[in-house]
Amino acid sequence: MQPAKVVDGIDIFIEGEGAETIVMIHGWPDTYRLWDAQVAELKQRYRCVRFTLPGFDIRQPRRSYSLDATMRVLLHIVNSVSQKQKVILMLHDWGCVFGYEFYMRNKGLVSAIIGVDIGDAQSKATARSRSVGQKMMVASYQSTLALAWAMGGPLGDVMTKATARMLGVPSPREYISSRMNYPYYILTAGASGSYHSLVPFAPQVPMLYIYGTNKPFMFHSPQWTETLAAREGCKVVAMETDHWPMVRAPERFNDLVINWLDKPADEASEEEDAA
Repeated sequence: MQPAKVVDGIDIFIEGEGAETIVMIHGWPDTYRLWDAQVAELKQRYRCVRFTLPGFDIRQPRRSYSLDATMRVLLHIVNSVSQKQKVILMLHDWGCVFGYEFYMRNKGLVSAIIGVDIGDAQSKATARSRSVGQKMMVASYQSTLALAWAMGGPLGDVMTKATARMLGVPSPREYISSRMNYPYYILTAGASGSYHSLVPFAPQVPMLYIYGTNKPFMFHSPQWTETLAAREGCKVVAMETDHWPMVRAPERFNDLVINWLDKPADEASEEEDAA
């Protein structure tokens, strides 16, 4: 597939002719391909925009992006595809971290948010909700990926792919490399300004939050989902999948997204769905 345009050296893929634009941002260790099943369905109704996060593309030079640099890239991309209208954000994993921050810095550019499996992941409430064993698991895989980034080269790639295999990552192995780990290096080592400047995420637009229940720990606190579900226009959905519900159960996932986007805000706030 050929990109529709290139922004800051990043290939941008645009499919569909809908009036509203959905900007899709993946996480670790994925690429724009994560959203294949969603684009196939949603492009009948929406204009779908996707790309591989800066620094994640194996064809590009290895480099890390600070939080501010990432925000600048996302702003350039959104401005180049928005057609001067607000966009819908569809986010997963690190895409949630970056997408939530983008919204908090650019609220006037976003009409709605679909967040997948990452809520208040770095909050004290989420940390308190995890057992000691769960905290050790999180620290273990994050520190391993940070180390793989620092080492780089073939060994770093082997460590990264081994961790991805252990975590049950569905992404094609040929696109996975240690270059994708720089967010974990920044997170654990405090490099490139760290992520301490992240603005606490407080959505004031309609939001759909979908998360998987079949995993050893959650990336949100119960308080966060309860508060979100109670907000007008927002909805929280639990799916019996792992961290990648859009891949494991694409038809169910797509139906949830389409039904939520089609509903008026007052209707969407009335129900919480669990699969």
